[in-house]
Amino acid sequence: MSDDDFMQDSDEEYDFEYEDDEEEDNGDVDIENKYYNAKQTKTSDPEEALQEFLSIPPLEQEKGDWGFKALKQAIKLEFKLKRYQEATEHYEELLTYVKSAVTRNYSEKSIDNMLNYIEKGYDDPKAVQCIEKFYSLTLQCFQSTNNERLWLKTNIKLARLLLDRKDYYAVARKLRELHNACRKPDGTDDPSKGTYSLEIYALEIQMYSETRNNNQLKVLYQKALKVRSAVPHPKIQGVIRECGGKMHMSEENWKEAQSDFFEAFRNYDEAGDLRRIQVLKYLLLTTMLMKSDINPFDSQEMKPYRNDPRISAMTELVDAYQRDDIYRYEDVLQKNTDLLADPFIAENIDEVTRNMRTKGVVKLIAPYTRMRVGWLAERLRITEPEVMDILSFLIVDGRVKGRIDEHKGVLELESREDADHIQGITVLSEAVGNLFNAVFKTTDGFQSSQGDFMNSMADQIADIGSLDDTMRSVGSGKRGRRMGLTQRAY
Repeated sequence: MSDDDFMQDSDEEYDFEYEDDEEEDNGDVDIENKYYNAKQTKTSDPEEALQEFLSIPPLEQEKGDWGFKALKQAIKLEFKLKRYQEATEHYEELLTYVKSAVTRNYSEKSIDNMLNYIEKGYDDPKAVQCIEKFYSLTLQCFQSTNNERLWLKTNIKLARLLLDRKDYYAVARKLRELHNACRKPDGTDDPSKGTYSLEIYALEIQMYSETRNNNQLKVLYQKALKVRSAVPHPKIQGVIRECGGKMHMSEENWKEAQSDFFEAFRNYDEAGDLRRIQVLKYLLLTTMLMKSDINPFDSQEMKPYRNDPRISAMTELVDAYQRDDIYRYEDVLQKNTDLLADPFIAENIDEVTRNMRTKGVVKLIAPYTRMRVGWLAERLRITEPEVMDILSFLIVDGRVKGRIDEHKGVLELESREDADHIQGITVLSEAVGNLFNAVFKTTDGFQSSQGDFMNSMADQIADIGSLDDTMRSVGSGKRGRRMGLTQRAY
């Protein structure tokens, strides 16, 4: 029998049976549509979107993905609208979904993203209280579910919040707890938690940097640089290097500070963190403190920022410093007082300014042998005591030969030409004196036919000795009166 014959002869009907789940599918579709409609209106009408999101969880017979997603969106909107109490209540409800309604990895990622989102509200004191409550609820939830990874992440965020509030005692206690969690039973660091260890070190380094505990800072800084088992976020490396640069600056180790600030800038730039601009200012500051003539913007990483208006004031300062233009330097400082809003720059710019004024003093006194201190103060636009302080430093340091008459307020410089002239006369007189002794005191002298000539030479030698005494008195007296070439600045 052929297939056609079989089909023709067969009178049986073959029907398929379907499960009656159409109603359930329609319910899920309605919830999904409701979710996406609310998501579309959350920018234009956040109030309406919020109500729509909050209406979704009750529609589910059992807790599921759509209720979890809707609560996440609702919490973010409430936080944005500064309804912190409601956000906290709904976040507590959200945490009930993580045990069974959604997968472990999805819930961990979602909660971590939520905590990252609310961190942006640090500027609002009420938001900070809400954030702390979020952390507390998260730690309670995930400690019971034994999720160590999220427990570590949340505790690190909490430690950062405490550090921002400058609650150093609470920070130190939390960091000890975190260090213990990242160690093996024998007390050594656990290599599998190297990334977390480095984040903890970064927070501890920040704390010691803010409290100016340089001894502990130096130890931790070296430990952090030796961690090799981690692949840290560039921002973490940026924080460590920035604090290291500040530590070196406090020790006046300008070269190491410049190296660390450059690494911090490079890491912040890679992470896309705005902190890179402030660190770039620190890098330019160390360039001046190093008295370097190298243009820092010659490096490949810094070239794009050469004309950035956010660092234009520091760029102008560096340019004026490298050209020894004291007037331009002072003008830039006076016009950009916001530079000193950063405590670190305000603390270290004084050293740069002193170096600049010192160079200005050396440049001004170069043509003269005698001048009033008041004249120098007028030219440098600073007070006389400040000029006296700079001059005293230069004299003690040996960079200026002279003395200050404090009673008259006058600086008297030793002339280099006078000193060389007196030294030449002294050497000549000593040589002639030695010849005189050799001929007339230790031998019989010349014969009588040459006596008259030698007696005449002896008289001349005596005159040279007298001239030597005279020149010595000139060198120790008023040094500016040399053969009518004295220059004075009054």
